[in-house]
Amino acid sequence: MTDTSRFLTALGRVLRPLFASGSKQRADVATPRRAATARVTPGKVEVSPGQVGDDATVEVDPQRLRKVRLAYTPERDGEPDPGEIVWTWVPYEERDGRGKDRPVVIVAASNAGDFLAVQLTSKAHDGDRDFVSLGDGAWDREGRPSWARIDRVFRVRAGGMRREASSLDSRRYSLVADALAARYGWG
Repeated sequence: MTDTSRFLTALGRVLRPLFASGSKQRADVATPRRAATARVTPGKVEVSPGQVGDDATVEVDPQRLRKVRLAYTPERDGEPDPGEIVWTWVPYEERDGRGKDRPVVIVAASNAGDFLAVQLTSKAHDGDRDFVSLGDGAWDREGRPSWARIDRVFRVRAGGMRREASSLDSRRYSLVADALAARYGWG
């Protein structure tokens, strides 16, 4: 671990209570330790949207979620919708407080303003049942092919998203939705 990483981890331990005050835990949400692994400039700490507080992006147990409605409804209105790709801070699977800002596909929305999402990666995962191949799209500036990782599901809130990047077309959204429905029994 580099000195910078150690410093950011220690800083996160100090800042976490300040950002997390008033947040409520939900039974279906995993609540990993969150360290502020943010950019630090003299006199200023920048925290990524979705990293801490009430709008934090958290991994949920998809097996515990019932009655998830998967429906393709993108609208270029600045608000997240199923089928759209947005950017948020995503915790690493080690659940050690680290994570990074990355694209996720919104797959479902609730009336309470919570969204379910799966992360995208440009690392090839052909033949891996935990990944759905999506090909390339406008969400990746370099034009690289992407895969949706369906074995990890996140609760994302509008306040924890950095930007609306683009939308999947209905065919590619259906690939992701069908894989999630088959795995978790969602509709």
